[in-house]
Amino acid sequence: MDLFEYQARDLFEVGGVPVLPGRVASTPEQAVAAASQIGTPVVVVKAQVKTGGRGKAGGVKLARSPQEAGERAAEILGLDIRGHRVEQVMVAAGADIAEEYYFSLLLDRSTGGYLAMCSREGGVDIETLAVERPEALVRTPIDPLVGLDAAAAAQIVSAAGFDAADQQAIADVLVKLGRVYVDNDATLVEVNPLVKTGAGAIIALDGKITLDDNADFRHPEWRHYADSAGSDPLELRAKEKGLNYVKLDGTVGVIGNGAGLVMSTLDVVAAAGDALPGKPRPANFLDIGGGASASVMADGLEIILADPQVRVVLVNVFGGITACSEVAKGIRDALAMLGDKASKPIVVRLDGNAVEIGRHMLIEAALPLVELADTMDEAARRAAELAAD
Repeated sequence: MDLFEYQARDLFEVGGVPVLPGRVASTPEQAVAAASQIGTPVVVVKAQVKTGGRGKAGGVKLARSPQEAGERAAEILGLDIRGHRVEQVMVAAGADIAEEYYFSLLLDRSTGGYLAMCSREGGVDIETLAVERPEALVRTPIDPLVGLDAAAAAQIVSAAGFDAADQQAIADVLVKLGRVYVDNDATLVEVNPLVKTGAGAIIALDGKITLDDNADFRHPEWRHYADSAGSDPLELRAKEKGLNYVKLDGTVGVIGNGAGLVMSTLDVVAAAGDALPGKPRPANFLDIGGGASASVMADGLEIILADPQVRVVLVNVFGGITACSEVAKGIRDALAMLGDKASKPIVVRLDGNAVEIGRHMLIEAALPLVELADTMDEAARRAAELAAD
């Protein structure tokens, strides 16, 4: 789960990371009040969206009075930034920036550890910097059993080439950021820029935090981070039902068991659609899991059929822990439950455990919306054809 910048800033402050005063506002009037409370000669009004490119899109503006902060907020609120509508802004104290740096700590799945990245060049596209000038970005593996301690922080700042006079202050901030990472079960903590002010203070001027959803049982407070306004309604409904669902832009609904099989199915559907008018594409990713019951199958089908973009549903299941008979029962029960709400064709490919029983159940039920296919390629072609009609 990605956090908004103001939420990351608040966690930094709790963790002792130096930050500037900031307030959240959802109206111009609230922005005026926030700037008045902060009381600095200059404030920055920043769009709160979970994407980059805010500055280039006009989502970050300076203001030199509370009234001007309200005017800048009025300009930013409602903006569309890379598909994200701005519903809130953060009004933050302005900073006297002397230098800008970059730092991040993230989960490195390839090594089963953490990776710290640091550069004396902040405020830039770090991906571009990593490609064009990789020597400017220091990468340091961090042992999760030790964490980002003082020794690791000292190694990082030395390797990054910070001035000797600044190394201790920067290292102290890095240690605190490492503690924020661990204490909050994060998979990413990023500061860009980490700045040195004209007075020599080290401050986290902008922050990004991604939390590990697998740890939410340890953090009841995370419920306050739910971004229902920025989430697709179908994704929210699927999450409530415990389904692994992602909305896409196509017209072929896809249900499968196992992330690998579902991803393969998306590719096959897209390839089949390339040869057809309109080039039908997958409408979603939905993995019902390896041990899904008939009720889970029914829930998944209900979610996909509720998508107005979907013209046809493709069910592609390889029976292992999930028997094909359970999948067939789920399809039958879902259609009975949905009644007239179900009006879209469903192409079903079953294989594996109890496949003959499952196929027989669907044939015997004589469901007018359901077509059976023998192979994944055949099922994808038929689903794409139905979506193209």
